[in-house]
Amino acid sequence: MATVEESLGAKTPLGSDLAAGVQSLSLDQTVTFTKYVRLVLPIDGYVFWVKADIVGPSALYNAAKPNAAAYNQSPQPGGVAATFVCQGSLHYAADIRQEEAETYALNRVTFTALQQVKELDELGPDEMWIGEFAGRRFSFSSLGSFYKQADLFHYVGYAVYPDMEPQIVDSVAGFSQRQIVSNSLPAWLALNGYVPFYGFGNPSLRLYPSFLVPNNLTPPYAAVHVAPETTRGLASAPRLDPKTSSHNQLCAETVRITLWGTRNDDALDFVDCVNQYSLDVAAFGIMNVPVVRDEKRTQAEIGAVAMKKVVEFEVSYVQSRINDIAQQFISRAVPNFYVDGKAAA
Repeated sequence: MATVEESLGAKTPLGSDLAAGVQSLSLDQTVTFTKYVRLVLPIDGYVFWVKADIVGPSALYNAAKPNAAAYNQSPQPGGVAATFVCQGSLHYAADIRQEEAETYALNRVTFTALQQVKELDELGPDEMWIGEFAGRRFSFSSLGSFYKQADLFHYVGYAVYPDMEPQIVDSVAGFSQRQIVSNSLPAWLALNGYVPFYGFGNPSLRLYPSFLVPNNLTPPYAAVHVAPETTRGLASAPRLDPKTSSHNQLCAETVRITLWGTRNDDALDFVDCVNQYSLDVAAFGIMNVPVVRDEKRTQAEIGAVAMKKVVEFEVSYVQSRINDIAQQFISRAVPNFYVDGKAAA
């Protein structure tokens, strides 16, 4: 006779038949998943996913928040990467996409598991499991088409795009921490550490690059979006230093800051903070008259409107200057020293 625990965990008659069918069609297929942790370059907020075994306790690359980790620390061996093997059926559909700058295969992957995969459902915001099968690496963005009577779990996502492969780091050999973006974004992220002795600072409102805000982040915070199509040159030609061949180009662009969870006073203080920062640091000049604008973000289920505000800045800056600011910001970091795995004062 089956125990109570076995009865509660048993599949339904339909689920048992479907599970047998999945096993027959897939020939008891298994897929191996490897854990990766989130790495955020503090200079410009770019996100990489690093194999867990090359991130040691002192690397702090999985801190997720720009300008919140200890800088210039290289990854150290951290042991064996976490992996798990899951039984199920993996199938995919491939489409060829031909675009202006690339031609690539778009592989939509569906993994049908016989049981709920807790490792995939209970991930932290700074962790990701990447599966590999037949030379394709993939991760999942949704769990869909679940029906209790069928008792099958369908995990759906896309294989890693070819142009996204450099964001997956399996080895630190050749990996660089140098700045990636060429716009004014590093100067804006440096506001996270801007606390002057006088005037307006930014001690609490953390800024993130647009499209790279951590998952399910609770306000208050702000997202910085540099509109790519607005970046333009103001000088007729760049200046090249005859001694160092340094490239200096006067540019301008439109930067949209989206403020979440801020009230009127806090939003106006932020604008004053940016003005003060522009005068003190001279990372960029402000070419317009920025004002705070309220926007609407609704959710019908709760019948409310989110606290969302937007401020647009027209700024001018020198591209080579941005790297200088990032370097100066890193030089102000406090290093951590480790002896036998323990932090020393």
